[in-house]
Amino acid sequence: MAWRCCSPDGGRVADRPPITDPFAVPPSPPQRRRTTASAPVTAPVAAAPDEAPAATATADASPPLPTAQLARTPHVIDSRDDYLAAVAELAAASGPVAVDAERASGFRYSQRAYLIQVFRRGAGTFLFDPPAIGSFAELQATIGAEEWVLHAASQDLPCLREVGLEPASLFDTELGARLAGMPRVGLGAVVEDTLGLHLAKEHSAADWSTRPLPAAWLTYAALDVELLLDVRDRIAERLVAAGKSVIAAEEFAAVLAKPAAEPKAEPWRRLSGISTVRGQRALAVARELWRARDAYAQEVDTSPGRLLPDASIVAAARATLASKRELAALKTFMGRASRTQIDRWWAAIEVGLATDDLPAHRSSEESIPPPRSWADRSPEADRRYRAVRPRLQQIADELELPVENLLTPEHVRRLAWAPPAETTPESIADALAAIGARRWQIDATAQAIADAFVEALQEPDEAPEAGS
Repeated sequence: MAWRCCSPDGGRVADRPPITDPFAVPPSPPQRRRTTASAPVTAPVAAAPDEAPAATATADASPPLPTAQLARTPHVIDSRDDYLAAVAELAAASGPVAVDAERASGFRYSQRAYLIQVFRRGAGTFLFDPPAIGSFAELQATIGAEEWVLHAASQDLPCLREVGLEPASLFDTELGARLAGMPRVGLGAVVEDTLGLHLAKEHSAADWSTRPLPAAWLTYAALDVELLLDVRDRIAERLVAAGKSVIAAEEFAAVLAKPAAEPKAEPWRRLSGISTVRGQRALAVARELWRARDAYAQEVDTSPGRLLPDASIVAAARATLASKRELAALKTFMGRASRTQIDRWWAAIEVGLATDDLPAHRSSEESIPPPRSWADRSPEADRRYRAVRPRLQQIADELELPVENLLTPEHVRRLAWAPPAETTPESIADALAAIGARRWQIDATAQAIADAFVEALQEPDEAPEAGS
């Protein structure tokens, strides 16, 4: 079957055959012109015309992609009245909802959303200011039962849930692109692949807690959702054509069902370079400096690394310091707050030097060592791991998807390190299910894993003959 997914001018999806469940979407009403003065006004996305080729361009050079643009920059909704008016407009429309959130990672301590973008066909694009709006109960009641379309949903769901926003069903365009076998899955690359438009991504790492937000940032934020439903439709078509729609639905549901990660018992062990700190006393100093930095960062709502980089904590822990003066003289102890908060840091070091609560050399959470050490620590696990990886890669290649989406690398390591007592496809399937693998993953891999584990531990003269 020929799949015609694009209109001749590169615009909306046209002449599309019906998409079977789970990704079919009913037709949406045409976009309505908003007349409410307080609501943001957003024009439909328009592609910039192609530029004329330069006189020196070669005949076969590809013309540049048109850049996605907005006819008018939307405004930020930062009052309850404007928020309720926007919710009413969203309620009057129908169909899936594109959602995105912008944080201030690397600038603020919290991972809260500082901007939430929502787009719905028939209503338009809305940019909400969460700190100013407060409760999103009305928005949740309006769109909570609909399919939400997000790109890399696992990054945004936590901050959306923090303000009470939770989808009943999900289409993740980043994950869908992976499953469809697309080589690049960043939003810009996916927009280029599916819509033939260039999407500028220059503000992704901006400080979104800034107020007022610059107009260019608002355009960027609006485009992140304004194109997303068209992207969703194109990816859905590819998944249906490849026979992967049911697989994708399982994966999307798994993203929604995944519980929040439990807080680490010893988060300080994630310091970059901590492996170079030797001795329990030095580790105690690193721990206390991390705790002091974390408490201060939370107090001033600033990203910890902006106050005192990990490298400075590690340098202080490795040094033999006898006084605050020596700490201040340590050239490798740098950072915005390294000197202004010197009393705080020295007090933490003194706690580390005096405490009887010395940390273990290794974290109690490290139940499975890194595979690079397996050859010495568990040769059998090493052989299982080396045997199963090419098998899984072959299956992933046949299914045209990344091997990490075929089976989570952590699941592979856990099975290779501690397999079932009896290695059979059935026992492997049970073990995979117990650690969270989806049914399609189990069906695709259990037999191959069992075969690889058995053959990995056979003596050379026990291995099956070629062709048998």
